[in-house]
Amino acid sequence: MLWDSRLIQKYNLAGPRYTSYPTAPQFSTDISKMELIGKMLEPSSAPLSLYFHVPFCAHLCYYCACNKIVTKQYDKGTEYVELLGEEMRLRALMLNQSRPVTQLHFGGGTPTFLSEENLKHLFSMIGDYFNLVTDGTQDFSIEIDPREVDRSKLELLKTLGFNRVSLGIQDFNHDVQKAIHRIQPLELVNDVLADVRELGYRSVNFDLIYGLPKQTLEGFKDTLDKVIELSPDRISVFNYAHLPQRFAPQRRILDEDLPSPDQKLALLKLSIDKLTRAGYVYIGMDHFAKPDDTLTKAQQEGHLQRNFQGYTTHAETDLLAFGVSAISQVGEAYFQNHTDLSLYQNSIENGQLAIMKGYISSLDDRIRHAAIMQLLCHNELNSQDIELAFSIRFLEYFEAELDSLKNLEEDGVITVYHENNQVHIKITEVGRLLVRCVCMAFDKYLTTQSNFSKVI
Repeated sequence: MLWDSRLIQKYNLAGPRYTSYPTAPQFSTDISKMELIGKMLEPSSAPLSLYFHVPFCAHLCYYCACNKIVTKQYDKGTEYVELLGEEMRLRALMLNQSRPVTQLHFGGGTPTFLSEENLKHLFSMIGDYFNLVTDGTQDFSIEIDPREVDRSKLELLKTLGFNRVSLGIQDFNHDVQKAIHRIQPLELVNDVLADVRELGYRSVNFDLIYGLPKQTLEGFKDTLDKVIELSPDRISVFNYAHLPQRFAPQRRILDEDLPSPDQKLALLKLSIDKLTRAGYVYIGMDHFAKPDDTLTKAQQEGHLQRNFQGYTTHAETDLLAFGVSAISQVGEAYFQNHTDLSLYQNSIENGQLAIMKGYISSLDDRIRHAAIMQLLCHNELNSQDIELAFSIRFLEYFEAELDSLKNLEEDGVITVYHENNQVHIKITEVGRLLVRCVCMAFDKYLTTQSNFSKVI
C-alpha cells in the first residue's frame, strides 16, 4: 500500500462502512413483519452463521458507541439468556434445522459478562435448535474484555467449541486508558493471551483504536510494538468517531484531548507502516492478518465476504442474529431487532419476533451489492462477473456511475480497463485506503443518508 497525503485529504469524506447494502439507514419500521418472516420461511439448505448480542458491560468505556447496558448486576445475564433461548425457539420453527452452522459469534457489550452457568445453558439451547458443526472446521468466536474473563471461563468456552477470541485492546498507554476509562495493563492482557494459547485456541484478534484522547505518535508506536510482540493472528485498527451528540458517554471525553485531524492521519499511517513491515497483510479498510491466516487465504482465493461481523471467510451463509439490536440477513432480506431492551423483552415474552425494522432488497440492490462487495473484498470489479450473475449489460446499467468515477481514475485511486464491451476496475495501491469512496459511486441511496463517519 502506498500513502498519498494529498489524495487522502481530498477524499476523506463521510461514508458508509458497507457491512450491508443497502446500509442500515434504509431499513424501515413500516415494512411488514409478515413479509420479512415470509423470506425466512423460504426453503434453503445454505449454511448458517449465528450472532448473539450480549449488551451488558460491567464497566463504562467512554469511547464506546455500541448498544450496551452498564451494570454490575450479573444476574441480569440469566434472564437475558432465557430471552435468547425463546427467540431461538421462535426462529427455529421457521427454518430447516438440518442446515449446518459453520460460523458463530458472541459480541456485545461484553459476552464474557455472562456467568459460566449462563454460557453453558445458552450453548446447550443453541445445540437444541441448530445443527452446530463441531468437527474442527467451525469458526466459533467470542469478543473478550480481558478484565472480565479468567482461565476457568476460557477453559469452558474452549470446551463448548469456541476456537477464536477477539480481545479489545484499544491502546496500552496508561494516559489514554485513563482518558477513556478503561484501565487494562499489558500484564493482564499477556496473562489472558497466555491462557488462550495454552488452551489451544486457533486464532486471536486484537482490536485497536486510533484517534483516542491523549494519543500521541510516540505512545501509539509503543502500543504497536507491544502488539507486534504479542503476535495476534489478526488485528483491527478502528477509527474513533467522536460523536458526543449521539453517544452520551463520549461527552466525558474532552475535545482538547483529541488528536488533530493531521495527527490522527499520522497515527493511521504509523499503524499501517509498522504492521505491514512486521509481516501483516492489509486485508482492507481497517483489518490486518498474518499471511497464513484464513482471512488472508480467503482473499487470495477470491471467496472473502463482508457482512455485519466485518470480513468473513464463510461465503454463502445466511446470518441469523439474536438479542437486542442484532441485525440478520436471510437471502435478500435484512431485519433488525429492537434496540431497546424492554421492547425486545416484551416482544419475545409475547411470543413474537422482536423485529423493529427491516428491508427486502430489490434486484437493483442485489446488483449494486455484488459490485460493492467485489471492490471491498477483492479490490477490483470485473463487469463480466456481474453480467453473468444478473443478465445485465454492465456498461449500460452503470453508465452514470462509471462516468462519476473519472475523477478517482484521474487521481490514480483506480485504474479502469475497457475491452470487448467489458470493464475492469482495479483499486490501486494508492487507493486502497479510499475503497469506500469508490463503493460510494455505486450507492444510489447515498444522497439520502447522513451521520456516517469519515472513511479514514
